[in-house]
Parts: sequence; structure tokens; C-alpha cells
Amino acid sequence: MSTKDGGVAPSRGNALVVVFGRLRVAIGVVHCLALPGSPAYDGASIDTICDRALADAVAYADGGLHGLIIENHGDIPFSKPEDIGQETAAAMAVITDRVRREVGLPLGINVLANGALTALAVAKAAGASFIRVNEWANAYVANEGIIEGPAARATRYRSWLRANDVAVFADVHVKHGAHAIVADRTISELTRDVEFFDADGVIVTGQRTGDAAAREEVQEVRDATPLPLLIGSGVTRENVGALMELADGVIIGSSLKRGGAWWGPVDGGRAREFMALFR
Repeated sequence: MSTKDGGVAPSRGNALVVVFGRLRVAIGVVHCLALPGSPAYDGASIDTICDRALADAVAYADGGLHGLIIENHGDIPFSKPEDIGQETAAAMAVITDRVRREVGLPLGINVLANGALTALAVAKAAGASFIRVNEWANAYVANEGIIEGPAARATRYRSWLRANDVAVFADVHVKHGAHAIVADRTISELTRDVEFFDADGVIVTGQRTGDAAAREEVQEVRDATPLPLLIGSGVTRENVGALMELADGVIIGSSLKRGGAWWGPVDGGRAREFMALFR
């Protein structure tokens, strides 16, 4: 195991190459409808929920995106990790398995809010290749309250599951929160903390879903780590060229939806247009 050039932890290899077989990627977000147990759940069958997820997944795949993240975004307001129920894990595993069988793309799991252990369980059960964790190291004040980094527990749980092949993509200075707890640490230091705690890639976002990441912050993160860097919010046809000068990939959802709203269905035409620009 070699040391990364300029890194602060041993290299596990380039996660984008391992997961996607390529150095630059575009990942679409499948925003699931409200799942059983969440406030907006209306009793819809799991088949109905899966059908919507499958339609979005197919639209992304037909548009040429390289992978997908399955996310329980319909479960607003989100629970803290310790309050996420077994019903959420069960539903997401069923959805993920059906999407995997349909599109055959590499899949990731994001269980909101910050449900790293639940995401690992879903990934293991359903054959996903990576998870996204919004706060991997340190702590911040989110809409849900104080969220602590789960890296120590999550890596041990991953090992226990024999799921060390599931990569972790972790946010730095995550959206939807205040960072007063770590205000005495720079973005560069926070980036190195995420790498030091064995994340496989870093994600940079704007202030909330749909907001673009500041170029200055992307540059600071890029300078701080050799890990693959993904832009995790606010990517559009208009800014993707400039952002990809610094990043290795994008995680995109809202701007490829009808009307640009995260809760809308994926617009296949927008996906194809975006990927033409991305390429």
C-alpha cells in the first residue's frame, strides 16, 4: 500500500477508477418518494415508489451518466442517524436492488440525515458500490441538530459486514448547516481530516441543495488532498465546464429535473444535453 502523493493517509487507489472504471464521472441522484415511516408517506406501495425511482434511473442512464446515488430525499424532515428506522433501510434496499438490476450502473447510497451505518447496510444488501456521507469527520450543526462524524463506527461496521469494497465519498463543509463548532479550522484542515479518516473521495457543495459550490472553496479543497473531488450541488449546463477544471466529477440532480426542482421527474433531454457538455 503506497502513500498518496501529498496525502495524509495510505492510498486505497483511485476510487473513481475502482468504482466506475474512469477518472471523470457524472453521477445522477435518484430522489426517492417519501418512504414508509416518513411524514409525507401516503401509503403508496413499494412498487409505486420503485417505479418512480426506476423511471428516473433509466432517464439518467439513457442520458449517459456514469452512476447513480439512491437517496431518501422524500423523507423530509430528516431524522438524526440514531432515529432512522429499519423500515427506511428495508425500503431503500428493495429500491436499490431493482434499480441495479434495471440499469446496471454503479450505485451509491445516501441515507439522510448522515445515516452512514444504514447506508452501508443498504449497500451490502443491495449490491451498491459506494455511500455518500455528509459529515464523516468532526461535527457541525445541521437542520436536525448537532451531527457528529461517524467515521470510527462506520469503518468498523463496514469491516464487520465484510464490505470494505464499499467506497466512502464524504462532504467537506457540508451544505444545510453551520460550522461554528469547527470554525477554528480551515477548509484545508477539514479536508485533510476527512482523508485522514479513510474517506475515498471528497465532495464540495454550496449552502443548500441546488446551490453552486464556490470556486474558491473548490480550489482550497483541491489543493488540500489528492483524493478524487466531486462537486455535490448546484451543477448546471452553464457552470459544469468551469467546475470541471478543478473537479474529477459531479453529483447532479435538480438541474436535470423538469422545472429544475429536486422533487420533479428526471428530464431525459436535459440529461442528454448535460452529458454532451460534460464530455
